[in-house]
Amino acid sequence: MITIRTEDHPEPIISDYGEIVQELLGLVAGGVASHSLARITILPGKSCLPHFHKASDESYLILSGTATLQINDDVFTLQPWEAVLIEPMDVHQIFNHGDEDLIFLAACAPAWRPNDSFEAI
Repeated sequence: MITIRTEDHPEPIISDYGEIVQELLGLVAGGVASHSLARITILPGKSCLPHFHKASDESYLILSGTATLQINDDVFTLQPWEAVLIEPMDVHQIFNHGDEDLIFLAACAPAWRPNDSFEAI
């Protein structure tokens, strides 16, 4: 069993474009390779960059705020406690068009690795 306490979380990654990623469990937080879990915050009026993963399935669970999610050519809205599966090679981008922070959990299997995240052009 691996337990990661709040004080053991690695420093969050804060992007220039309004995304804050806090790994809760994964390669950095706990040395887990099979899957990872992160808490992601998208600031109001911001988004992540469009990207895809070659190897990982990724699931999002919205905790607060309203998400606009584009996966390939499909665009839809997610509310708190709604979830989505993003499969390998799906180009995806999540937007926060609201006035409050968008906060969600992102789980990847296998665990998220920087070399499996590719910016879509």
